[in-house]
Order: sequence, then C-alpha cells, then structure tokens
Amino acid sequence: MAKRTPTETKQAIRATAPADLEPQTEGSELRDAVISRGRRLGLTGWARDDTLDGVRVHAEGAPGAVSELVSFLQSQSPAAVQTEAVPVEGHEQFAARGVSAGAFVVQEHQATAHHFDFRLEVDGVMRSWAVPKGPSLDPAVKRLAVEVEDHSLAHNTFEGSGHGGGVIVWDQGTYEQGGRVAWPEALQRGHAVFVLHGEKLRGGFALQRTRPADPPQWLLIKRRDDEARPGSDVTNESPRSVLSGRTLDEVMR
Repeated sequence: MAKRTPTETKQAIRATAPADLEPQTEGSELRDAVISRGRRLGLTGWARDDTLDGVRVHAEGAPGAVSELVSFLQSQSPAAVQTEAVPVEGHEQFAARGVSAGAFVVQEHQATAHHFDFRLEVDGVMRSWAVPKGPSLDPAVKRLAVEVEDHSLAHNTFEGSGHGGGVIVWDQGTYEQGGRVAWPEALQRGHAVFVLHGEKLRGGFALQRTRPADPPQWLLIKRRDDEARPGSDVTNESPRSVLSGRTLDEVMR
C-alpha cells in the first residue's frame, strides 16, 4: 500500500458516476471496486451507492493517487464521471457509506434506577451504554451515557418483568458506522459517529467519551440533520415498545 501523505500535501475530490448510465461495473460492485482501488493507492475517504446519483466518492491523498482513482472510475463509466475539488477532511479510512454495520436496540429498563440501555452491534456483540434520561432527537440536548458490559445479540428482543423491575424494547433497527476514523478504533479513541435507522431514532448521532473512568462516561448527542427535532422529548412522546406496543408500566403490572 502507498504511504499516507501529510495533510498539507493532500488533495481531495468528490466524484459521481450517475445512475442513469450503464457502467461496466454496476451498483455496489462499483462502490466496492473503488474502495479496494483507493486503499491500494493509499487514499482515504468513502464511497456510497445513491439511488439518484449512482456511486458517489470522496477521496483524499497524494494528488497522483487521487488522479489514478478518478481515471479508474472513468474507465468504469466512460465520459460520465463528474468531479470537483473539495477541502481535505482528514479521513483515516476508505470505507463504504450507506451500508448497515449491524443492529441497534434501545431497551427501557426499570432496575435499581430507571434508565435506557443503548446498544450497538460491534464485532459480534452489543456494545452497551446506560442512558439515565434516554436518547434525544434534539441536537442541543447531550445525554449522559455510562458504558456498561457488552450483551449478546440474543438479548435484543427481551421484554419482561421480575424482582420489581422490567424491560421493554423501546426502539430497534440497524445502523451505519460513520466518521473519519475506522470502527472499532473510533470507540477506542472516544468519539464515534453513526447513523441510526430505527422506528423512533433516525439520522446521525455521536458518542463522545468525557471520562475514561471506571465505568467510562460518554455523551450521546443527536447530530443536526433532517431527522433532528429541536425541542422534542421523544421518550415521553413515544413511550411504547416497538415489539409489543406496551409501556414499561404495563409490562411490570
């Protein structure tokens, strides 16, 4: 693999291969081929499929390597590639965007204290955070999230009561890993960006570690996008389980 280039000598471009033409390599095959070629060239950035735009690419690195990647893309979609120079963003990976990284689930949990368990599937387990006030769709609201032990994927659909407590599946769906640093390294560094596709929670979110204590403390933050709802209180507005339709109080009766 080619050497990474210092930021001051990098070039960055955005390129689009429109969907209304017939490239030699189609859909996700072209996306994956671009990512593979970009990695071999020592580039960073992302590529994604888009229903309207075809395949979109952000690539940054040595100017010669960027030019080689553009030439490769043009060879797959002759005379169809549109490119523009953009600022270098400082990516540390070349990855697919718009591809599910696995499951996410939010379970409302009454135990010693009431909280919401926020979980993301990472490397075959559910990385977990206890969020006392629950997630928010308001970007101005930063929720405390205390890291807790990993859980198995089998626990994702658990609902029930006992010993004075109870659990409901408040939300569930899939998520995409995002950001400029590869996962799970992003979590190890303490700043992870992702996109949720749930029934209640949608759009971009971030987890930011604030204290590497035991247990580590994080903030769960909604990013400003089309799915943001300033001033909303989604946990109170939508209290029912996405599996059973019951509230936590109803499960515990």
